[in-house]
Amino acid sequence: MMKKIFILLTAALVICGAQTANAQSILLGIQRDTTKVKRKPGGLIQVNRIDREIDKSIFAYKNEWICGISASYGTLSSADADIALIINNINLGGSIVSVKPYFGYFYRNNLSIGARFGYTHMVGHFDNANVDLGNFINGIEFSTDGIGLSYLSNAYSFSIFHRAYVPLDKRGRFGVFGELELEGSYGRSNFGFMYNNEWNNSISDTYKVRFNFNPGVAAYIFPNVCATVSFGLGGLQYNHIKQFDSNMQKTGTRNFSKLRYRLNIAEINIGVTVHLWSKKNEQNLRQKHD
Repeated sequence: MMKKIFILLTAALVICGAQTANAQSILLGIQRDTTKVKRKPGGLIQVNRIDREIDKSIFAYKNEWICGISASYGTLSSADADIALIINNINLGGSIVSVKPYFGYFYRNNLSIGARFGYTHMVGHFDNANVDLGNFINGIEFSTDGIGLSYLSNAYSFSIFHRAYVPLDKRGRFGVFGELELEGSYGRSNFGFMYNNEWNNSISDTYKVRFNFNPGVAAYIFPNVCATVSFGLGGLQYNHIKQFDSNMQKTGTRNFSKLRYRLNIAEINIGVTVHLWSKKNEQNLRQKHD
């Protein structure tokens, strides 16, 4: 009996050893496919990744200059809208418009640096709304007639950016990019409200410094004209705000910073970029789009 158990254990060890050796050989085969092993003097082994040649596809060539413009627009309106039969006769609205011209230079294939200017205009108003909670809480009903709110803001910005493209096809017609942006801006906003049947204003001067991450997609619609869509995902931001009354008397200041990454609808920009190439790259560009 002991002899049979010894034979079974020996066979099991042999099978396990063979499987382990097979697994090791498979792993080593994978490593041979993905790495190069070099032996330094003294017996040390250095492992280097094999070049996948991702950078062989070119979306934009070195020494190209680009100029372009991006814009975004959004509105909010709910005049004469009913919300679940609770809030009705709402009169509010607003819009935001942003225009950002820019230029840049490709210091390497697919890598560029540049500068961007920006102007953002925001406007909004709220006049009245009727609230009726009778179906939920008996006897609660009120109206905001006579209460008015308005908001107006204009902001100007300047930024420098670094953008890296990754082509999605061999000819480099379609691509994605990642952009890092350092931006400074100044804006003045005017918040108006009705109080004691008198119209009052509160004015704010806002200074911002932001470090943003803006990924996007790009596609050539002509040999030297590219359409882009970028998405602002936020980043690190510092704000300094000065508050004034309607007579421009300073009433207070506020400083705050925040780190936030999320998709901002107001930072979805559609743009057009013109690539200004040299005669040296003209033949390459024609071959790419033929």
